[in-house]
Amino acid sequence: MISVYTTTALIIAYLYGSIPTAIWIGKAFYGIDVREYGSGNAGATNTFRILGKKAGIPVLIIDVLKGFTATNLVYFIGNYTPGTVPFANFQLVLGITAVVGHIFPIFAGFRGGKGIATLFGMILAVHPAASGISCGVFVIMLLFTRYVSLSSMVASFMFPVIIILFFNQTSTRTQVLFAISVCILVMFTHQKNIERLLKGKESRVNIFKKKVA
Repeated sequence: MISVYTTTALIIAYLYGSIPTAIWIGKAFYGIDVREYGSGNAGATNTFRILGKKAGIPVLIIDVLKGFTATNLVYFIGNYTPGTVPFANFQLVLGITAVVGHIFPIFAGFRGGKGIATLFGMILAVHPAASGISCGVFVIMLLFTRYVSLSSMVASFMFPVIIILFFNQTSTRTQVLFAISVCILVMFTHQKNIERLLKGKESRVNIFKKKVA
């Protein structure tokens, strides 16, 4: 039976994820809804593309923190002991709940972003070492290609590979399955990006540019 504390943590995780950072910042400081421009997503990538780094950086940081904070709510529930399989499993449940909140935010008509930044915050809490290496892969790919979508997909693909090759002995089976699921989820949510990449129509992002016309 699910306890009141567990249920409360899940609700809070979803509400954390539902904070529509890109939408609120876009409307409050620029008078626009970022979902009406660019890719139509309420995420950090589209914010960088439409509003530039002054808006994109805060959105990115807050969205990452949403996933990281929600995942770590497990520490405030007394019936989960750090280092155990139930603890690791509930971390995953909380993080996934936050990502779902980002994709389907109750505060923004259930029209959010793709959840990549929030997902990164989640995996950063669940597996700091593997996510750190994956982040390095993302940055390298971004510097070479300037495609955020491609960089995200490559980094997500490398995440389970890194865990299986380098951290298999210290990772639970659930964490390995989760890492594989992350890769599949990212590929699924980037279908349109894949199509644009194949057609050569995907937009590149220049984080040093103040604003995209």
